[in-house]
Amino acid sequence: MDRRLLVLAIGMFALGTDSFVVAGVLPEIARHFDVSIGAAGQMTTIYSVTFALLSPTIAGLAAGVSRKTMLIAGAAVFVLANLATAISPTFTIALLTRALAGAGAAMFSPTATGSAAMLVPPERRGYALSIVVAGLTLSTALGSPAGAVIGGLGDWRYTMLFVAALGTAAGLGVWAFLTEVPLPPAVSLSKRLAPLADSRVLLTLATTLVNLSGIFTVYTYFAVAFDRAIGNDALVLGTLLVLWGAGGTVANLAFGRLIDRIGSRMVILSTLAVLVIVSASMPWSSASLWTAIPVVAIWGAAGWGLLVPQQYRLVALAPSIAPVLLGLNTAASFFGMSAAGLIGAAAIPLVGAHYLGFVGAGLAVLAFILAELATLRIAAAETARIAACSVPA
Repeated sequence: MDRRLLVLAIGMFALGTDSFVVAGVLPEIARHFDVSIGAAGQMTTIYSVTFALLSPTIAGLAAGVSRKTMLIAGAAVFVLANLATAISPTFTIALLTRALAGAGAAMFSPTATGSAAMLVPPERRGYALSIVVAGLTLSTALGSPAGAVIGGLGDWRYTMLFVAALGTAAGLGVWAFLTEVPLPPAVSLSKRLAPLADSRVLLTLATTLVNLSGIFTVYTYFAVAFDRAIGNDALVLGTLLVLWGAGGTVANLAFGRLIDRIGSRMVILSTLAVLVIVSASMPWSSASLWTAIPVVAIWGAAGWGLLVPQQYRLVALAPSIAPVLLGLNTAASFFGMSAAGLIGAAAIPLVGAHYLGFVGAGLAVLAFILAELATLRIAAAETARIAACSVPA
């Protein structure tokens, strides 16, 4: 494997781990800072919000900066921020360091995916992107559970040190193995946001945002939503998180071929239907380890499995600006994760952590409706295009 792609994938692995790992050590963080579980969950929220807001902004403003410089600077900010989180004396400072970590991630992530496409010939760009993005996917199956186990067996601050070590490895790898990458054509921030005027794109992105909100409303508070099955055992918690991430990884790999057979619409609707059923079962299935195991695996597969058909749908809408659309989809994903922290924090006092699955199921129903509205707009635009082409000149 190309070492340059590998170090970029390690960086994405670190970013993804930092996105999801806080969920596994949330009770420890809440106790350490003497705050509620809902308040502690905002450490995930502020990271995701900063990541989502700054990714397109930095990509537009720093288009002329050396790619290698951007990657190393992003990794450095990310590492320093996570070290600062580990030694934060107060919860407020911890939140500020999480925002700084999000800024570092926003510098690294779009630069890494863009660089991957520029490092290889055009005919191998799909492969290069899949390697780099695989780092993000694998973080849910390996990085986040590993960090949760480390925190559970020792101290939650060791988890942040683990994430910082991953970021350091990525930064050193970029410095050692990555040559200067050709700068891509400059795309202004206004041009990056222009596709939002297309209702087909907007509805598709809204589906991604609402779907991720529903999934992460439960996942952000996983340790308390599934506490009856976990039984205060860090290894059990880590195992369940591995199942969740492994289900998503398998689904991502399998759904590409399935889309070619039955189309993206059927995959999207079927996946969301499964997500509604699984989420609605959680108040009961989370009560026992043996019922939690299959539910967590299916939940992970359905939740993450939606990303591939969503990306497929966006690329099919406008292949010429596919990188811009996929960047917006990433931003929508992180906005959804950000909203989830707030939704969960508001819902726990009202319904209790064990019933967050009902909230997730409701959001999955809304995502289903948005996906079908996007389908109708796509079909209407295609009909209008065919009609226009058939009109004699």
